[in-house]
Amino acid sequence: MTFQSTTSGIWIPLITPFKAGELDESSLRRLVKHYSSIGLRGFVLAATTGEGQTLDDAELERLASVCADETSHCSCEMPIYLGVSGSDPRKVEKRFQQTKHWPIDGYLISGPNYLRPSQDGVKRHYEFLAGSTERPIMIYNIPYRTGVNVLNETMLELAALPNIVGLKDCCGSPEQSYDLLRCAPKDFSVLTGEDPFFYNAMVHGAKGAILTGAHVLAHVHLEICEDLHNGHQKLALEKWNRVVHIPRLLFVEPSPAPVKHWLWRQGLIDSPEVRLPMLPIGDSLAGKIDAAVNLQGGTDWRI
Repeated sequence: MTFQSTTSGIWIPLITPFKAGELDESSLRRLVKHYSSIGLRGFVLAATTGEGQTLDDAELERLASVCADETSHCSCEMPIYLGVSGSDPRKVEKRFQQTKHWPIDGYLISGPNYLRPSQDGVKRHYEFLAGSTERPIMIYNIPYRTGVNVLNETMLELAALPNIVGLKDCCGSPEQSYDLLRCAPKDFSVLTGEDPFFYNAMVHGAKGAILTGAHVLAHVHLEICEDLHNGHQKLALEKWNRVVHIPRLLFVEPSPAPVKHWLWRQGLIDSPEVRLPMLPIGDSLAGKIDAAVNLQGGTDWRI
């Protein structure tokens, strides 16, 4: 199977469960086992939703090891990508060396944050990184966090590199996203990373998505993809309209606290803990999520 064929469909930017301040391996195994069984295409670990900036090196390695161990028991191929960020490409290259023997399949790499380089600087940043690893790279374009937008002209030049295989698109501009979807090469996978934008992105030709909401809406996302593939756009829209309010709930307060509360209420994790500077959700939002979980027929997944 080629890199390109694996970077499509619905991916999950997996939350990192904590309990009493430590990595909760029991809940992590439960999560991975569950999501490996329902048709998702891959995992992204330690990115924004996974609170990667709060994890130390030992926790990152353990996170990858546990996830890989659990996915090895499933019958489907589930690539594992590690979220990586940094403004200094030399430091990112060192991260590649540190993780060389970790059981991961690729990297999701956000743009160089804070420095706000030129587009040529952005291009050279990713070119350097692509030449520093044999593993596939997905670009994570999220300018409202990094301060730099990877524009489409730059993106298309980077797409020509053999191990830059796709994009998690959070550019914040529908016009930019649609233009890229129209002109992206066939072997470059544009995956939306904006939960409320999921349906529109798929209709306009996205090859999939990497969504926080996949933690709670994976079955709906998968059904919508199947409906669109079979030409049933009206049915797909009806399904999306029934759940479109849920992504809004998951981002009323800083992510991933809302989705962690949801998963805790479902029984998929033992605690909704987040790490500072993130905080637990307030009582008002907790009540709304509790009501939504009950309405969705929340299932206790404790095993």
